[in-house]
Order: sequence, then C-alpha cells, then structure tokens
Amino acid sequence: MILKIVIVLALLVIFASLVSALFYLVKDRDGSQRTARALTARITLSIVLFIFLLIAFSTGIIQPHGLNPARGTHAERNQ
Repeated sequence: MILKIVIVLALLVIFASLVSALFYLVKDRDGSQRTARALTARITLSIVLFIFLLIAFSTGIIQPHGLNPARGTHAERNQ
C-alpha cells in the first residue's frame, strides 16, 4: 500500500511540474529559463520513477497482472 502511495505522489509531483511549466510559458514573456527548468525537473522525475518501477519489478516488490486477473488469459478461455 505504501508503494502505491509513493507512486501516486510521484505522479502528482510530475503533473505539478508540468502545470508550472505551462504557467511559466504563458506568463513569462521576457525569455526566462523557468519553463526549461520546470520541464527538466519533470523529465528527471519521470526517469527516476521509471527506474524505480523497473527495480521494484525486477526485485519482485511489484508484480504485473492483467486488467482482470480472475478471468484468466484469452488462451485459457478459448480451450
């Protein structure tokens, strides 16, 4: 449960960085670097989250599942 909260919080921070970049893009008319810094932060956070998810998957902390794991795979239903 803690892992899900961490992932959701990371996604919210990434989204907030994207919104701040949009705000700086619209409001700063003097060629400020704040938009570039906000987008750089968003990309960095996204890469860190992706690497974190890869490590969590490879160590077995998280495990993938289908959209509805109780129903089985398509091949199992057709037999």
